[in-house]
Amino acid sequence: MEYFVQQLINGLALGSIYGLIAIGYTMVYGIIGMINFAHGDVFMIGAFVALITFLVLGMIGITWLPFALLLVLVVAMVVASVYGWAIERLAYRPLRGSFRLAPLISAIGMSILLQNYVQITQGARVKPLPPLIQGGFVIMENDGFTVSLSYMQIIIVALTVILMIAFSALISRTALGRAQRACEQDRTMAALLGINVDRTISLTFVMGAALAAVAGLMFLVYYGVIDFFIGFLAGVKAFTAAVLGGIGSLPGAMLGGLLIGLIETFWSAYFTIEYKDVAAFSILIMVLIFRPTGLLGRPEVEKV
Repeated sequence: MEYFVQQLINGLALGSIYGLIAIGYTMVYGIIGMINFAHGDVFMIGAFVALITFLVLGMIGITWLPFALLLVLVVAMVVASVYGWAIERLAYRPLRGSFRLAPLISAIGMSILLQNYVQITQGARVKPLPPLIQGGFVIMENDGFTVSLSYMQIIIVALTVILMIAFSALISRTALGRAQRACEQDRTMAALLGINVDRTISLTFVMGAALAAVAGLMFLVYYGVIDFFIGFLAGVKAFTAAVLGGIGSLPGAMLGGLLIGLIETFWSAYFTIEYKDVAAFSILIMVLIFRPTGLLGRPEVEKV
């Protein structure tokens, strides 16, 4: 029982990171109906920016951890947002009126470009970060096995819940959220009603990139090692989470992220770790067969 509880805690922390990345996928798909396959690499860039910012702050003597974390978070979100805006401006907007496969190929090309750009500038070796947030609570203890809840896991889950509530409120109660929902339903009619469609789509990419940067910072601090390839792996998992929960649904993206995190963690704990990805994708295949819209997705209505 203690082992199960510990893996449950670990899975929720990992799933929260996947969920934040998945929200970016589902927001972009909800408006333009395309998957931003470069989104995982924005997550990777956010992690690298956070690592570089930590090193710079240490060099100039800013060592008070709360202030340093806040500063790193702001810098990572700003830089990742710029990358998100650039991806939309360069890889999507010029091809918006083209056939549907063109932006997809362009996004994959942008993903490869970002991976190689980081590999060339930062090197292919893994980049470590010493543990910054240590300690936690002991929840259960039996026969020498201790179930612990670390401070970092609490921060990850709490920050994810806060951001989820904030973004849900933003989309449901603000003018930008109404513009996004209008563009999701009919971009042509939204433009006729005075909504700046290009700006709305750009801001959606920026918001998704900012969330990916938050996930990148949490991944860096939680695991302590990053490399140029983490964006591909995490991006595929987050895309799977978005589809599993229901592409286009923010709560579905978060639910899918939690489920993928739990499946991956429990499989690694009770079975062979080499097949944890197979387990996650097998669940996705079954969901797509029996519920193609995902767990919380709604079937699309074709307008004629």
